[in-house]
Amino acid sequence: TAGTLFLVMGVLAHLERLEIQVNRSRKNLEDLQRAQAVESALRTKIHKLRCLRDELRAEVKQRQARVRASTASVEHDQTLEISEQEVMERRQEKVKAILQAYRFTGLSGKLTSRGVCVCISTAFEGNLLDSYFIDLVIQKPLRIHHHSIPVFIPLEEISAKYLQNNIQHFLFCLCEYLNAYAGRKYQADRLQSDFAAFLAGPLQRNSLCNLLSFTYKVEPRSQFLFRARLLYKDLTTTLPTDVTITYQGMDALSPSWEEQRASHENLFFSKPLHQVFTSFARKGEKLDMSLVS
Repeated sequence: TAGTLFLVMGVLAHLERLEIQVNRSRKNLEDLQRAQAVESALRTKIHKLRCLRDELRAEVKQRQARVRASTASVEHDQTLEISEQEVMERRQEKVKAILQAYRFTGLSGKLTSRGVCVCISTAFEGNLLDSYFIDLVIQKPLRIHHHSIPVFIPLEEISAKYLQNNIQHFLFCLCEYLNAYAGRKYQADRLQSDFAAFLAGPLQRNSLCNLLSFTYKVEPRSQFLFRARLLYKDLTTTLPTDVTITYQGMDALSPSWEEQRASHENLFFSKPLHQVFTSFARKGEKLDMSLVS
């Protein structure tokens, strides 16, 4: 019938509308799922990009730190190099000033390609004696390139104490040792050459001339002999620190001879050898007691 037909058609239309709604809902759901998937992918990508950004920032900071450290190191090395060069120039100028200031004491020198060559001229009682040289390399540390200092002068000991921290005192100390040695040698040579008539036998001495031993008499024709042993413990002096005078071949003597022996000891303590024997030559057995004071 017509009513039934209209009813069926209405049901079909309603079903069609429901189907359309279902399809639309499904589409909306699919669109939402796609949007959520895209959003999740974008979030993941953003997270990765942020991590990469942080890594790049950290690497940039590290590179900047290395560059600053490298620059600081180069500047430090340059500063250190300039500083060391200035130190060497100052040392060289100081050496020149020392040589000029101490020229009157027997020190002289000239600049070399390595540093400076110092000449030390020795003297005793106004008599010019031997000269020695020492070639110094002005660098860090200071070092001795070549020298003519006698082997028995304690050059290594003096260098270890003063060369690096006080070159002025190093040269002064070396002058003391060399002048004292030259003075002791001069006295021993004068005794052998000028007063051989007073000696009974050879003069015994070591290379440093700081230990002398000899037998002597107070006048050339005398048979009365004294035995002298002079020790110079201080290598920077020209007078002995220990003097021993004994009688040669006699056990006991009168008080007057003992007094003379003691007077001899005082003379050797206070006067150079040649002055003592000059007194013997002038006075014979009678000593010039003014030399004892």
